[in-house]
Amino acid sequence: MTENAGGKVLLIESQYFPPIDVYKVLLNHDTLQLERYEHYQKLSYRNRCYVAGPNGRMILSVPLARGKNQRTVMKDVRISNEEQWQGLHWKTLVSAYRRSPWFEYYEPELQQLYEKEFQFLMDWNLACLEWVNNQLGFHVPVTFTESYQKEAANVTDARESILPGPVTIGEPAYTQVFQERTGFITGLSILDLLFCEGKQAMTVLKQG
Repeated sequence: MTENAGGKVLLIESQYFPPIDVYKVLLNHDTLQLERYEHYQKLSYRNRCYVAGPNGRMILSVPLARGKNQRTVMKDVRISNEEQWQGLHWKTLVSAYRRSPWFEYYEPELQQLYEKEFQFLMDWNLACLEWVNNQLGFHVPVTFTESYQKEAANVTDARESILPGPVTIGEPAYTQVFQERTGFITGLSILDLLFCEGKQAMTVLKQG
C-alpha cells in the first residue's frame, strides 16, 4: 500500500452507508482506500448501519449468504437475497425519515438503488458510498487494496478504529427527526445527516 501522490490516504474497511464519524475523518484526507483482502468481521459497519427511529437507534443489517460467523475474504462475501432485505430496509428508511426536511428530495434516486440487486457485499457498499458522496458533493477518489497488510505504511490506517456504538469522536450538531423525544443520537449513518440537513450536510460536517 503506497501513499497517493495527491495527498493523504485514509484506509478503512468497506461499510454500508458509513457512519458520520467516518466522514469526519475522511474530510482530512484526499483519497479513500477500501480494504478488500481482510476477512469479514461481524459486529461491525461492514454489513450494518444505524438510523434514528422514534424509539432510538435502529439497525439495518444486510444478510449474508454464509451467515455472520464466516471467515471469508471481504471481496468474496456474498449477500443473501432470499430474505428481501432491501425492501425491508427501504420501508424502515421511509418510516423513519418521511418527516425529515430532505428525505422527499432524495427519495426517488435512493429508492432506485434499493431496487437494484447486488450479489457481493462490497459492490453494494460501494454503490451506497458513491450515491451518498454524489449527494454530498464530496468527490473523493476511491481505491482498493491489492493485498492484505497488517501494518499499512504511508496511509492513515483506520481499520477497526470506528465501531458500532454511541461513543464518537465529536459529531456535528444538527437537529434530528425525533430529537425532542429521544435526545440527540450518536453513531448514526451519514444518511441521517443527509436527510436532516440536505445540501447543508457538508457544511455541517466541516463545522462539527
